[in-house]
Amino acid sequence: MDRLHRTHLLFGETGVDKLRASTVMVVGCGAVGSFAAEALARTGVGHIVVVDFDNIDPTNINRQLFALDSTVGTPKVDIARARIHDINPDTRVTAYNIRWDGATDVDVRPDFVIDAIDDVPAKVALYKWCTKHDIPFISSMGAALKMDVGQVRIARLSQTCVCPLAARVRRAVRDMDLPDFPVVFSSEPPAPVVGHAKNMGSNITVTGIFGLVAANYVIKKLVL
Repeated sequence: MDRLHRTHLLFGETGVDKLRASTVMVVGCGAVGSFAAEALARTGVGHIVVVDFDNIDPTNINRQLFALDSTVGTPKVDIARARIHDINPDTRVTAYNIRWDGATDVDVRPDFVIDAIDDVPAKVALYKWCTKHDIPFISSMGAALKMDVGQVRIARLSQTCVCPLAARVRRAVRDMDLPDFPVVFSSEPPAPVVGHAKNMGSNITVTGIFGLVAANYVIKKLVL
């Protein structure tokens, strides 16, 4: 039976054809982005673009789909490409092993972008690129230091609350005079930081849901 049989039953032939004809770019292939990319692949998106500059580290294993003992030290985009092809050999995968910044441009214009970067300047640079090329996008806010999956939701950036990353992004977006846009965020107040503030605790049940919620938003936009 076709690997997309259950997808056909939900979206119909027209919906599946729309997904096959679509290109989605996931920027950041870590705790959030790996789940988003996997969901897109399993749902039948025809062309997936993955962007990340980092290699897999042992500390990634607790929450990232691409992180296994066997993949430590390997570029995340290489594992993403191999895993997506293993899920669906018909999926076209374009991988960019780069850090996104204000000078970045890529030779693809996707139908949608999922931002799963955890660095504010890089996030804002991606927003500017998407706005310049009139590409719709959804952005992940902070998923670390959260435990209540029931408080993960989608809202406009201007409507977010209690998320320190969202607050920083709001200020940066306001300074750049960028338009409001949808984000995945949690309304749960973050837990106290234990350890280094740049290496905060996180749990796969929350970070994974962030990625799946973002992918679900994109899939619905492509199909409906």
